[in-house]
Amino acid sequence: MALTARQAVGGLALAGAGALAWASLVEVRWYALREVTVPVLPAGQAPLRILHLSDLHLTPGQQRKIDWVRDLASLDVDLVIDTGDNWAHLEAMPALLEALEPHLAKPGAFVMGSNDYFAPSAKNPARYLLPDARLPQTKTSIELPWRELAARFRAAGWKDLTNRRDTLDVDGRRLSLVGVDDPHLDLDRFPARDTAPDIAGLRDEPSADLHLGVAHAPYRRVLDEMQDDGADLIIAGHTHGGQLAVPVYGALVTNCDLDRRRAKGLHGWPGARPDSPGGAGSTWLHVSAGLGTSPYAPVRFACRPEATVLTLVAAEG
Repeated sequence: MALTARQAVGGLALAGAGALAWASLVEVRWYALREVTVPVLPAGQAPLRILHLSDLHLTPGQQRKIDWVRDLASLDVDLVIDTGDNWAHLEAMPALLEALEPHLAKPGAFVMGSNDYFAPSAKNPARYLLPDARLPQTKTSIELPWRELAARFRAAGWKDLTNRRDTLDVDGRRLSLVGVDDPHLDLDRFPARDTAPDIAGLRDEPSADLHLGVAHAPYRRVLDEMQDDGADLIIAGHTHGGQLAVPVYGALVTNCDLDRRRAKGLHGWPGARPDSPGGAGSTWLHVSAGLGTSPYAPVRFACRPEATVLTLVAAEG
């Protein structure tokens, strides 16, 4: 029997309501641990495991997310990289420190995102379909206690890569790192190699085992700068993987000028993956879909919240 127009509209409305319920009540809290292998280390080196945390957007009362993040410490990785947007509320410091406490005992590095500096504000979701969805910060924007947060990270031993370089000795090898402040707020200023005299030995570093680039938002200009700087692997977040995706088609937006195909996961930049045909000259790029959302848009569809363990192994050949 053919459906009437009223029946068809009713069916679509029910499907839409079901999708919204799934996105707002189930998937947004259905945290996933991704595991990827990156063949990037020098020949003969043992694997190095990195936990990539991004975009928690934590608010008070999100105990399930806190417990899930804390439990990631059982993975016993070698290094933690935090690519920002840690919180989304003026009173979220205790919750965030509870979530990150076991990870701060590990070697780590961090950069800040726009939502580390300012509390989120309501905006028309349709703005995300524009070429540039950003809104200017105003005098009414609520500044979060980001200086205290950065100080706590540094006091725990994490390297602050806010427009600066640093080094880390991890599991018997030397890593060099370069990072930028949030490109989404146009705060990125790529640090020259000769502008870090405060870092002992960096200017005379003969050859690190691995060079990492770290940014919150993977804008193309920053990825180009990091590739030109010789980064072996670039790590970023910000995109939420599109947050709302269409099965098979993928992300609708990235909230920056990165292409939708690279909205999340392991890729190459600017071309194919370095281990794929056409990937010669590319750098490894990992973009996390992150673990949270703005409290004004608490939905995810076909894009589960995630943290990632990147297992770095020796490249073949």
